[in-house]
Amino acid sequence: MWRKIGLGIAGLMAVGAAGFFALAPAIVERAQNGVEPLAKPPSPAAQALHDALVIGDWHSDALLWDRDLTIRADRGHVDLPRLREGNVAVQVFTTVTKSPSGLNYEHNSAEAGDDITLLVIGQLRPMRTWFDLTERALDQAARLTATAEAAPDQLRILRTRGDLAQLLADRAAGARVVGGLIGAEGGHALQGDLANLDRLYAAGFRLMGLTHFFDNELGGSLHGSGEGTGLTPFGREVVQEMQARGMVIDLAHAAPQMVRDVLAMPGTRPIVSHTGIYSHCQTHRNLPDDLMQAIASKGGVIGIGFWADVTCDASPDGVAAAIVAAVALVGEDHVSLGSDFDGAVTTGFDASQLASLTDALLRAGLTETVIAKVMGVNMMRFLAETLPE
Repeated sequence: MWRKIGLGIAGLMAVGAAGFFALAPAIVERAQNGVEPLAKPPSPAAQALHDALVIGDWHSDALLWDRDLTIRADRGHVDLPRLREGNVAVQVFTTVTKSPSGLNYEHNSAEAGDDITLLVIGQLRPMRTWFDLTERALDQAARLTATAEAAPDQLRILRTRGDLAQLLADRAAGARVVGGLIGAEGGHALQGDLANLDRLYAAGFRLMGLTHFFDNELGGSLHGSGEGTGLTPFGREVVQEMQARGMVIDLAHAAPQMVRDVLAMPGTRPIVSHTGIYSHCQTHRNLPDDLMQAIASKGGVIGIGFWADVTCDASPDGVAAAIVAAVALVGEDHVSLGSDFDGAVTTGFDASQLASLTDALLRAGLTETVIAKVMGVNMMRFLAETLPE
């Protein structure tokens, strides 16, 4: 993801400042977040099953883009109308704050130029966000919170176990409101200062990935300068404080040694929010199978992504095959959804078309009970046991 953002924005800037600020962000997003046409609609039986499910997704980057989420957009993958049409109960909205120029899955320098800075400036976000990663994360979260305040019948921010329980009860009674959980894609949003974790928590953050595409103050990235890098002393402090607060620890993008270090800490129960299974799709983006099993053995869950770089096939059948592989590897109680919607990826369906995945899982031979677990039950159980009281 993010391979083309910097190049696209740089080229568009040549058309002139006025045109750039008015049009370029939408043009860039349209080029980044594609959706392939569905081959066929879900069967009536699959649609009926889907409509009865509790559905959750661990990872969407929709907050990065300059859109009103209450309005159905003609670009990207996620907004509230499409989430409601797709029967999504809980959506994690992550805040992306930095992405290195020349991004790749193998090796990125923390000193590389930052494409997100270009996008933030291009979208005319507040000046305090232009060169401050903490402010950048807080700004994205504030926009989601403002959306929930303006449209409480469509979106609620989830901060506690009680919030989650009330949401699920209301949905069971017929409400169509979506629960939004705020997350950070990478601990660099803390800028090396533990006090910033307090600021993020106060703003509603309940999930944080420790790294993104580069090594940071917490430790090593799967795509950074050295995969052998584990947790730093600061990283250990952050993990301990996240545990104390009831925040979800996300190891997507973490270096293998960082994964081992987190798992070795007493009481940790991390997730991998958006990924694939290496033995099913052998790409450097996917962690080794033994680490996935180790995460599951500590009670964590694995969110399967919807794009070809982690599944080797972004169609509904391709994502279903990756889910089947995950169930076989870590067990039916440890697999969930981690779309990476709006994360500069092309998918085979958007949030409104999730019934096509339910249909594919049925055709792949999973039982309705296992499908219910994967589509949301496992995620809801994890959150109910992890979020603060």
